[in-house]
Amino acid sequence: MAHKAGFVNIIGNPNVGKSTVMNALVGERLSIITSKMQTTRHRIKGIVNGDDFQIVYSDTPGILKPHYKLQENMMRFVETALIDADIILYVTDVKEDPAKNSDYIERIRKSNMPVMVLINKIDLSNQDEVTRLFDYWTGIFPGADVFPVSATEKFNLQPVFDRIIELLPENPPFFPKDELTDRSERFFMQEIIREKILLNYQKEIPYSVEIEVESFKEEEELIRIRAVVYVERESQKGIIIGRGGTALKKVGTEARQEAEEFFAKKIFLELYVKVAKEWRDKENALRKFGYEFE
Repeated sequence: MAHKAGFVNIIGNPNVGKSTVMNALVGERLSIITSKMQTTRHRIKGIVNGDDFQIVYSDTPGILKPHYKLQENMMRFVETALIDADIILYVTDVKEDPAKNSDYIERIRKSNMPVMVLINKIDLSNQDEVTRLFDYWTGIFPGADVFPVSATEKFNLQPVFDRIIELLPENPPFFPKDELTDRSERFFMQEIIREKILLNYQKEIPYSVEIEVESFKEEEELIRIRAVVYVERESQKGIIIGRGGTALKKVGTEARQEAEEFFAKKIFLELYVKVAKEWRDKENALRKFGYEFE
């Protein structure tokens, strides 16, 4: 039997559950998930292998109108995902306005790529509403496969997987068969810390934060990690640290506990806070944090 392999790029508006969908399809927690906008900043690949197939899923940032260089870079990941896909998974949900960012929907329609539409969060709706949305999206993408799903409940994902296998082109594997992702261990540590900040702080603070893992030293039974939390203003530094350091300690404890589960090793984590003024709008700072520019 011929080997199939291809890139399945997950695209959609913020907060529709793209990261939850990818994590469920990959079977691993690779993308961070919170209820806040702009949780995903990078393009994260998750790789699923079988004897005769390799699926390379890409989770992308939610579609938005950029206001500074960080968001411009995030949208560049989306632009790339519209170009290099073998299959596009367009994720919507039962709550959002279906016409939101309709210009991107039109570009997907004109891409001539196989499109699958996932109507997510159907556990939060009813049969009549799901049927209405199914009919709507079938009309928007004629010939596309439309699947009502619940990523959190892992409902109706097997037919999605089966259809992806059918649509994959014949190719040799693009990555070694034992790889789960193209991202480094340092990257996932940064994402774990950033997720805890998104969950523990309010308003603008989480969006003004970036993480850098300065050292990642793996020993036989322990990983020693030193990470810096960067903020844009001195006043934000105080908020991140909290009275007597309690807020930062809470983030560190939660991040360490999740990292121990993710890496299956004991973690010794040191967290520091530094100010990098207006880093979201400075190309040099963004490059340092792993964002790419042409």
